[in-house]
Amino acid sequence: MVKNMIYISSSKNPIIKEIKSLYKKKDRWKNKLYIIEGIKLVHEAINYGMNIKYILYTDKLLYTDEGTSFYSILSKFDNLINVPDILFEEICGTENSQGVMAVVHFYINDTLELMNEKNKFLLYLDSLQDPGNLGTIIRSAEAFNADGILIGKGCVDPYNPKVVRATMGSIFRIPLYFINDYIILEELKKNNYRIYATSLEGSIPIYDVKYINNFIIAIGNESQGVKDRVLNLADASIKIPMPGSAESLNAGVAASIIMYEAMKQRGKLS
Repeated sequence: MVKNMIYISSSKNPIIKEIKSLYKKKDRWKNKLYIIEGIKLVHEAINYGMNIKYILYTDKLLYTDEGTSFYSILSKFDNLINVPDILFEEICGTENSQGVMAVVHFYINDTLELMNEKNKFLLYLDSLQDPGNLGTIIRSAEAFNADGILIGKGCVDPYNPKVVRATMGSIFRIPLYFINDYIILEELKKNNYRIYATSLEGSIPIYDVKYINNFIIAIGNESQGVKDRVLNLADASIKIPMPGSAESLNAGVAASIIMYEAMKQRGKLS
């Protein structure tokens, strides 16, 4: 038996009720907590030193060699909770779970720390709605050495369980900044950030832009694109040349292509 391990069998337990509430955005933000699921994500959260409030598992975890090996790591934690399979499935957001999930704290980064910086590569997301797109962008941002993501008003919550799963752990490592108006973009521009906004009518191919010093790439809503307020603020509107017959790319793919080009120019290819 693990030292101080808790066993919970009732769905009326306050901890279980708290976890269930985290599937609602208002409760995630009220408590600054979100849910992660699966061996990979929980293991990465532990390795990265995330502030974990609870780790829950069911005996299903021990049915595989991978799960048994991972349990030897979990058993060192005092905040470990064992629940029966039927209760775990009730609070788990995925089918065919691996039998482990955790509740993690998140914190709000201050945009003031971005002022007066040098060589910062940021993304601004303008009312992005699709969880898969946001998860892809966060994952690609880590892969291509972005320094942070500005989450604009109207965007899907990055702590939505669907987004978290799609990031494959990158959400632990990419700084997120939440901005509710365009004043922050204006202030960043005053502090020597150049803004490049994606647009189907963009006049400059992405490879003709110089991604140097401080810059922000603005990615728009899936159906409406970048808002006029941001386009008017931008130093240039950029586009991905597409010689094929497709009219457009989804936001996650487009952002990833542009981030790769920016990384290549910055000389950070390994």
